[in-house]
Amino acid sequence: MLIAINKIMRATLLILLAAATTGTCLRAQEQVDTVASITGIEIVTAVDRAEMYVGDLINYTVTIEHDSSIELLPPPLGANLGAFDVKDYETDITTRLPNGRIKSENRFVLSTFTTGNYLIPPIPMVFEFQDGTRKVILSESVLIKVQSLLLNTDDSLDIKPLKAQYEFERDYTRYFIWGALVFLTLALAGYLLWRKLRGKGEAEFIDLRPAWEIAFEKLAVLEQKKLIDEEKFKTFYLELTDILRAYLGRMYARNIVDMTTQEFFSIYAIIGLPTAAERELKEFFDHADLVKFAKYIPRTKRPEADFAYAHIYIELIRREFQKESEQELNITPDNQQPAPANAEEGIL
Repeated sequence: MLIAINKIMRATLLILLAAATTGTCLRAQEQVDTVASITGIEIVTAVDRAEMYVGDLINYTVTIEHDSSIELLPPPLGANLGAFDVKDYETDITTRLPNGRIKSENRFVLSTFTTGNYLIPPIPMVFEFQDGTRKVILSESVLIKVQSLLLNTDDSLDIKPLKAQYEFERDYTRYFIWGALVFLTLALAGYLLWRKLRGKGEAEFIDLRPAWEIAFEKLAVLEQKKLIDEEKFKTFYLELTDILRAYLGRMYARNIVDMTTQEFFSIYAIIGLPTAAERELKEFFDHADLVKFAKYIPRTKRPEADFAYAHIYIELIRREFQKESEQELNITPDNQQPAPANAEEGIL
């Protein structure tokens, strides 16, 4: 039965991945095919154990070996790993083998707190060939059995006699609670309607300050919330990345807030962002995506370092913008040499 479910899930993932890949390729004007296997490429998935108890840690490894003529595009760090939480990770461990082939490893430490039989779903691997074409291969799914700790107890399961029925007094608390909620809802709706009617016809407020002033102010407000001290890491990284995306969107007139990380970095160089800082910024967003979407708990001092990096990157873009503005001001008609007079006009 599990084998049949595995085959159905794998077929469904292949179809969905092919559809998603086709849509992405149409936007990027590139052709990507999803295939079952490719000569010269080997993908091996492994776990250190197939059975675990609730709360245990397991090591999940994806190893890829391919010819040096084929380029492996890094898999998304926020990849869906099913019901498992990512406790630690180490990706893109690249080694060149003696035979000239390239070996890449991605290691994850996973855990879960629910029992049952679970599949670690396949991870899509994208490969680019010398002719510019791209193909996608799915890694093998892995079956993990999660057992309850209660199965090891010696508690008796004998049926015990029924206790006498307990007579509950009638409780009106829930009626008071629901009545209060209805009243508050009506009051809030009335207040919002009053605000809408009052503000009707007023011009929408537009903040005309420079984008970096707005961004630095939002960072200061975020720091005052003390989200790191309260270990609200997901909320912290959601607000931090939104501030940085909104800032770049204002500076370069792009809707970066609604883009995924992959979409944003596909146009990074096109919109004129400094290429020297691309690698560090991508590492910052990849780590933030893990915290936001994969329940990853960042290491000590990492959130403070990412907060400081956001300051540094905003200042870097500000200096680049002012430098370009000064260069444009230096190239004006006042700085240009007057055109020489016509020879014939001089004789007249």
